[in-house]
Amino acid sequence: MIKTAWLTIGTEHFTEVVEFYHLVLQQDPKPFSPDRYAEFHLPGLRLGIFSPQADHQQEFAHSDQSGFSLCLEVENLEMAIARFQRGNLKLHSGEIQTASHGREIYVYDPAGNRLILHESFGS
Repeated sequence: MIKTAWLTIGTEHFTEVVEFYHLVLQQDPKPFSPDRYAEFHLPGLRLGIFSPQADHQQEFAHSDQSGFSLCLEVENLEMAIARFQRGNLKLHSGEIQTASHGREIYVYDPAGNRLILHESFGS
């Protein structure tokens, strides 16, 4: 039986990815082991970032983007975009996309993983 679950990202770009999520989520990782593991706590989700051990690094070495997407629902999309811009974090495109469920924009972390900043209609 499953007791709990959380999302993890294995990356050779550990420091850059941890700093990216530190800025995006506006929190310090806890627990945190420099160059090894960082964990962020969000409502209903734990996000773990780890540096793969030497004998597993090839699994995580990729030059194209992964299929991973983390959707972060925000109250105000424009304010979230402004926060990214203030932190010098790059948006995939400057265009807000409109979907049937709301508005969104895409951001990629330093390891090529996609974040979706999403604002539901009526938020």
